[in-house]
Amino acid sequence: MAKGGLGRGLDVYFPQVEEDNMDQVEYIDLKQCRPNPYQPRKVFEADAIEEMKQSIKQHGILQPLIVRKSIRGYEIVVGERRYRAAKEANLETIPAIVKELTDEDMMEIALLENIQREDLTPIEEANAYDKLINELGVTQDQLAKRLGKSRPHIANLVRLLSLPSETIQMINNGSLSMGHGRALLGLKDKTKVVPTARRIVKEKLNVRQVEALIQQLNENTPKQKQKKVEKDIFITEKENHLTEFFGTNVSINRGKKKGKIEIEFFSDDDLNRILSMIEQDKE
Repeated sequence: MAKGGLGRGLDVYFPQVEEDNMDQVEYIDLKQCRPNPYQPRKVFEADAIEEMKQSIKQHGILQPLIVRKSIRGYEIVVGERRYRAAKEANLETIPAIVKELTDEDMMEIALLENIQREDLTPIEEANAYDKLINELGVTQDQLAKRLGKSRPHIANLVRLLSLPSETIQMINNGSLSMGHGRALLGLKDKTKVVPTARRIVKEKLNVRQVEALIQQLNENTPKQKQKKVEKDIFITEKENHLTEFFGTNVSINRGKKKGKIEIEFFSDDDLNRILSMIEQDKE
């Protein structure tokens, strides 16, 4: 993947859209352009757009946008910040390279662009992964290899989408971190997720404090009381390995004559993801 960016706010180049065969830069009517419908980033910071607007006024647009022709003009593939800043600067035309790209290309490139600049919130990134998996019909493992990410990273992010909407919004606006969200997924009593999330924000708890709190809440969850048995190091190591592999909590419980392995899931999609991984491993 080609690295890019000449400074803050300038987008990266991608092999799919680089100027092969000396693609010609055209100046197109800014009014004929519209944002990428597959843009995973939903919020653009006003300060960053203002800073880019001032730079454009002084130096012009240093790197052309990548667009594709559509029925209603052009759709922006790479460079939506520059497009927004150009509108603020009252430009009439913008430099662009016109490419023939499929909807799948548009989705993947838009996600890659934002990921490389680390511009997405965890929820925006999770939604983008979820949409790619559903729209492209790929597994998390296939998507991970395609994007150069680890499968557990994608799995852990997508799992955040199973949290209540209020909690998701807290992560999206930065009140809670991805680590907080992952810890909240471990709550056995799902009715306590939102109250606990509010408490985290109010008391400004860090992730370690939240993990301890959730362990305490889970222990207080009404259930048959059993004497806690210390697990040996081998079992704990295997639990950690399986938890990392499946991207969800896994517990191994050994009895006197038999034992069981419990794999936690949070939705039908999450269950199908785990079953798919087990089937792939058999092959």
